[in-house]
Amino acid sequence: MVGLHTIPAHVRALLLEDVHPLAVTRLREAGFEVRLHRGGLDPTELAKALEGVHVLGIRSKTNVTAETLEGAPDLMVVGAFCIGTNQIDLDAAMRRSVPVFNAPFSNTRSVAELVLADIIMLFRRLFDKIHDAHEGQWNKSTAGSIEVRGKTLGIVGYGHIGRQVSVLAEALGMRVIYFDIADKLSMGNAVRAVDLRDLLEQADIVTLHVPATPETEGMIGADEISWMRRGTYLINTSRGSVVDLHALRGALDSGHIAGAAVDVFPEEPKSGKDPFSSPLQGLPNVVLTPHIGGATEEAQRNIGIEVAGKLVRYVLNGSSEGAVNFPNVVLPEIRGRHRILHAHKNVPGVLQQVNAIFAQAGLNISAQHMRSHLDVGYLIADVDGPVPRELLEHIAGLPETIAIRALS
Repeated sequence: MVGLHTIPAHVRALLLEDVHPLAVTRLREAGFEVRLHRGGLDPTELAKALEGVHVLGIRSKTNVTAETLEGAPDLMVVGAFCIGTNQIDLDAAMRRSVPVFNAPFSNTRSVAELVLADIIMLFRRLFDKIHDAHEGQWNKSTAGSIEVRGKTLGIVGYGHIGRQVSVLAEALGMRVIYFDIADKLSMGNAVRAVDLRDLLEQADIVTLHVPATPETEGMIGADEISWMRRGTYLINTSRGSVVDLHALRGALDSGHIAGAAVDVFPEEPKSGKDPFSSPLQGLPNVVLTPHIGGATEEAQRNIGIEVAGKLVRYVLNGSSEGAVNFPNVVLPEIRGRHRILHAHKNVPGVLQQVNAIFAQAGLNISAQHMRSHLDVGYLIADVDGPVPRELLEHIAGLPETIAIRALS
């Protein structure tokens, strides 16, 4: 069903999962009416909560499905106040002209620092030393406690986080090798491995920094673990779907893997009140953390500011720069003109039809932008005079139209 919208008198935003207060402030300063909910919501709860909501902000615990989007006709945009967007049906959102914005780089440093902390924790066996001290035991043994200097770190996924880890690890005196499916320029003295197996066979410790995709699901399983040398360590701060935890548990029990640090899990509690279970629990050589790689004050502040800013610009201006599932357009402020935003099926002839409608109405186009993303096109037209509702309805009636709205 075609969406025909002007900016509502009150833009209603729903923010879930403890989005940073600065995001709330930014949206309210823009005139949005903001409602907050601390935890995530299941599909039934979310469907009810989205009634009359124009802007949705989530983190990683709330799933936005095609059914959710179908039942939220007023929803204009979704903000993922995190890095990943695999919890959102991006294709369904795109086809309903609902851009999704995230903050892909705002927590890079925070995750990289946690990885460095995990490396030192594992090599120095700090986990059991800390536990023993709290229990009143003076465990000063040097057995299994080694320096990281001179050891080989294998980085799987050499994106922004992987490269940041690379630089920090070299500063500690580590040798760095990396593998990525794309060609990536190495930082410092890092060396590209031939393939994943080559990296796993060389590394003293492996850290994973890949997205959740069908290709990365279970990419570290029993076979891949068997390629790693006995006594190797493994760190996963990327996505819970990447590592077969049962295979990892078997390798830890046998001593083939010397230790592990895991921050992400296939199934995670929606809130702190829900129980957490993992096959890796109870092992003294495993560091388990509750998905806190990007959970620093600095990262959450940066994410809140970045994503809230993108939401405001899209709703009030039409700019879609940074959308992960929608044509990206950077637009100037609207000054003394009126703006029409038209999302449509990406097929030939739409621009010609729309411009013909403008001409028939006697509207002069002072600026026009057109971008496409997969099956969706995004046309922006700035016109000199007020936009009659009849014109919007005419464009909305085109079979190619997905959604249209007017700004002034």
